[in-house]
Amino acid sequence: MTTALITGSTAGIGAAFARRLAAQGHNLVLVARDTKRLAEQATELHDRHGIEAEVLAADLSTEQGIAAVETRLGDRTHPVDLLVNNAGFGNKGRYLEVSMADELTMIKVHIEAVLRLTSAATESMRSRGRGGVVNVASVAAFVPRGTYGASKAWVVQFTQGAAKDLAGSGVRLMALCPGFVRTEFHQRAGMGTDNIPGWMWLDADKLVAAALADLARGKTVSIPDPRYKALMSVVKLTPRGLLGGVSSRTGRKYGPQ
Repeated sequence: MTTALITGSTAGIGAAFARRLAAQGHNLVLVARDTKRLAEQATELHDRHGIEAEVLAADLSTEQGIAAVETRLGDRTHPVDLLVNNAGFGNKGRYLEVSMADELTMIKVHIEAVLRLTSAATESMRSRGRGGVVNVASVAAFVPRGTYGASKAWVVQFTQGAAKDLAGSGVRLMALCPGFVRTEFHQRAGMGTDNIPGWMWLDADKLVAAALADLARGKTVSIPDPRYKALMSVVKLTPRGLLGGVSSRTGRKYGPQ
């Protein structure tokens, strides 16, 4: 049985990855900040699917939290075969409305943690000649839209570059770029969602199934829904200057309230 480590595992996309991978027979290392929720999740997945579910309470906005997960990923006696870097959050407000402390925390979680955990995982995977990493980004990576979009753009570019450098090693890397997903993400950020059209919402379980299929096919970027694939095709053809204005107006319409 293989082992998958999932950050931000107790809710949303992370929880959907945990359910899917447990149902497929993978052992899990579940990483999040809330020890109680982690224990409840581990017990439920163990009882339902008969897999081993290890819990690791860690806050990836801190040095101690990142280091703890790095150490687990580097444990070659209990290797991790799949890493899902899912932990992340959004800040409510436009540029200069968000405190610098919150902006730097986002960079810590979305960029530094992803870099360090991916590096810790792939070093061990490369020596074994197999493994996979899914770095959860966003379709916001493809439009100019503040620190969140910029950090997710970094995730996409980093993942694609690392995947190219590790080609032929047996290690696969993929950036997952979902759109709006019904999770706790917006609630935690204090963002309203009533103004987001129903057609823009994605189901987390279906998204994860499509993402894992894309990883198996060797894709380095996954936009796992035809609606968003079509939107991103339009984005690629739109001049950057015009796109900046459109994304700003769209953000005010469909973003934080």
